[in-house]
Amino acid sequence: MSWTDAAAFYAFGKPVLWTDLVGNVCALGTVWLAIRKTIWTWPVQLVGSVLLFVASVSAHITGNALKQALFGVLAIYGWVKWSRGTRGGAELPIRSARVRERVALVSVMIAGTVAVALLFVFLNSRGWKISWAPWPDAYIFVGSAVATWAQGRALVDFWIIWVAVDLVGVPLAFNSGLVVSGLVYGVFFVMVLIGFRGWLRQSRELRAVTA
Repeated sequence: MSWTDAAAFYAFGKPVLWTDLVGNVCALGTVWLAIRKTIWTWPVQLVGSVLLFVASVSAHITGNALKQALFGVLAIYGWVKWSRGTRGGAELPIRSARVRERVALVSVMIAGTVAVALLFVFLNSRGWKISWAPWPDAYIFVGSAVATWAQGRALVDFWIIWVAVDLVGVPLAFNSGLVVSGLVYGVFFVMVLIGFRGWLRQSRELRAVTA
């Protein structure tokens, strides 16, 4: 057995992979660090993405594996954006998205989900078996990408997108046998609500100061 398939322990009769366990610890740490608006959010997310990519490949969840690969790229993007935004010790300039930006985010989520789901369906029909649940996989893939991109731009709205993603991610993870991922998605939901409240309050305070 390789390290990618090594189980840390068993829960509900199913093995919990080390990669899934440690990767999700990093994922939880990423959310906690994001609430605190620290630059360490991004390197921790990068490490977690690599581990969860490995866990997803082992569990044959192609959509989630692709999501983690994209997370790695977006982690680098967010790292660069936040580094520039906090240059010289400045406070991270968080803000709520403008109406036009919100329309764009929702439009990308809808169009992207349809496009990616149809791609998954097409590849499945060609024998690639890239996803056993094309539509949920596509929704999570696109929604996660949009949320992480918005986070990189310090938009408060990224927390709301994560709530929408979690509502699908929890049952999908449990059905796929990634017990830790399912439990962590549930914890994410609570942390995301806390993060949204904090960021919204701080963005309003910052707007009042700069107005």
